[in-house]
Amino acid sequence: MRNRFKNPLRRMNIKQQMILLFLVLVIPLFALNAYGNSMAGQILKSHVTNAYIELNKQNFKLINRDIETVNKVTSTVIQNSQIQQLDTFAESTVLERVKNYERLEKMLLSFSQETDEREPVYYSLYVYDPDNNYFFAPYYPDRRKAGVYFFSDEQEKPAWFDEAVAMKGNGYLKRMANLSPPVQGRQDEETLSYVRAVNNIYKGGTIGVLVVTNLDARIGESLSTVSIPDGELYFTDWNDNILTSSVKDKAGKLELPPEANPGHSTIGVMDVITSDFIYVIDYNYVIQQKLVYKVPVKTLLAQQSEMKRVIQVISIAYFAVGLIIIFYFWQSLMTPLQKLAHFVRRYEPGNVVPETPYRRRKDEVSVLISTIYDMARRLNDLIHYKYDMDLKQKEAQLQLLYQQINPHLLYNTLESIYWKSTMEGNTESAEMIKDLSKLMKISLSRGRDLITLGEELEHAGAYMNLQLNRYDYQFTIKWDVPESLLTNHVPKIMLQPLLENAIIHGIKNMGEDGTIQISGHQEHDCCRIVIEDNGFRPVNYESIRRLLHDEAPDPSLGYGIRNIQERIRLHFGSRYGLQYEPREEGGTRVTITIPRTEPTTITTIGQEVS
Repeated sequence: MRNRFKNPLRRMNIKQQMILLFLVLVIPLFALNAYGNSMAGQILKSHVTNAYIELNKQNFKLINRDIETVNKVTSTVIQNSQIQQLDTFAESTVLERVKNYERLEKMLLSFSQETDEREPVYYSLYVYDPDNNYFFAPYYPDRRKAGVYFFSDEQEKPAWFDEAVAMKGNGYLKRMANLSPPVQGRQDEETLSYVRAVNNIYKGGTIGVLVVTNLDARIGESLSTVSIPDGELYFTDWNDNILTSSVKDKAGKLELPPEANPGHSTIGVMDVITSDFIYVIDYNYVIQQKLVYKVPVKTLLAQQSEMKRVIQVISIAYFAVGLIIIFYFWQSLMTPLQKLAHFVRRYEPGNVVPETPYRRRKDEVSVLISTIYDMARRLNDLIHYKYDMDLKQKEAQLQLLYQQINPHLLYNTLESIYWKSTMEGNTESAEMIKDLSKLMKISLSRGRDLITLGEELEHAGAYMNLQLNRYDYQFTIKWDVPESLLTNHVPKIMLQPLLENAIIHGIKNMGEDGTIQISGHQEHDCCRIVIEDNGFRPVNYESIRRLLHDEAPDPSLGYGIRNIQERIRLHFGSRYGLQYEPREEGGTRVTITIPRTEPTTITTIGQEVS
């Protein structure tokens, strides 16, 4: 015989298997914990560095976007016709020069205003005016003020002016200690500025220098979005001169390790890990800028050591508590819950519910089990009760709705009276008796609840003839029902209450002008019967809608059309029933929608009774 593999777990009981499973889950956790602690330092440095590299890229893009925005604005300012024609105003009157100066001031002020609640930057124009044509313009530059400043001699010329002119229109960042030559009694503040010479597009030469100040605040906003524990952020030029940083009052040249030299690379991101710091540097030689993250390794390792201790404590506590919980749950919860789950899976509503187990226990599990078993029994009782009540309710509704049966004796008597009246020559009375006999015959309909549409139309025609003869009404009845629909099944006595409403509430007292039309047509799988009148009385269609569709309608609104609506829905479903609406020509239209019970070949028959 072939040796079958014997599963060693079969020799162990369920408790032992659960303990084995628990150990299999826990032991690898401790092994991985030990290995993770040994590799945590290197992994932490690597992951933190990679995270800061991605963060640095995004941060550098954000700063470059702000600088590029400033560069675009300066291009717009430089191309402004008022600035490009500044030389031409030298020969104009003082009043014209004053007006030109005011326009320039307003323009620069408009570019300096921010609409997004950010720290604004300020655009200022410095113009060399050797002839002192703009002697009236004040010369008090401030890093938090936009304006146009003219100087006429070397003493007033800013130290950086010739440097900006030498750049030939190329913009660059520069940290300025002051915006003008030092003046006694006034203390200038350092500011990071974007400097760009304004060249004359038409004549050549330099008109002045455009300076954008307070950029350190704008770039500082971008730096403040990054949080590095005990770390420092620096924005420098290519020579590592600090333009701005997250460290307050930090200036001068940033000391970087030799490995941080990008060499011949012009654009990229590099990281350098030393024993004390992690440096993440995003550099761009084209724009001569660097963004440096300086992260202390000691802080990271301190956090990592603390994390190690926490993980170890949690692991030990997890092992102890887990071992206790698994035994408790198995003994106190798992066995009863497994039995309960087995009962719930195989239970079907209506089946016999066995005796409730664990009745002697007083804990929540026993309460849960007892409650579910009791709920199952109550559900069984409710299902049986609901089933019986539904049957009784439908029987009662159908009996109530159709309990208009008259004795057969009355029908036979009416037939005898009809023949006797005919023989005696009372033709009109005989016809009325004949119509009444038809009403009785179709009302009885041999106990059927559903009759054909042809029979129902015969019943409705008899009723309308009785109305015409009984009250001597003078109105017109038009019939337009396809012959193919006459075999469709409908609830009996469906049309008579609607025709009665059309007479009483529609065309009564209209004389020969009153018209009632009964028509029918097939629409997809539905049969639609339409009753229309041309009455002139106002109709409250909202009240009719509530009567047809509300669960508890107002009894004062009547019950006739509600009766028809309920009978149709009891037989065919909730998608069928009545719909009232006004006619465009005046009067009321009621549409009866029932299912089509047979295939149709539509041919129209017409009948008119006056």
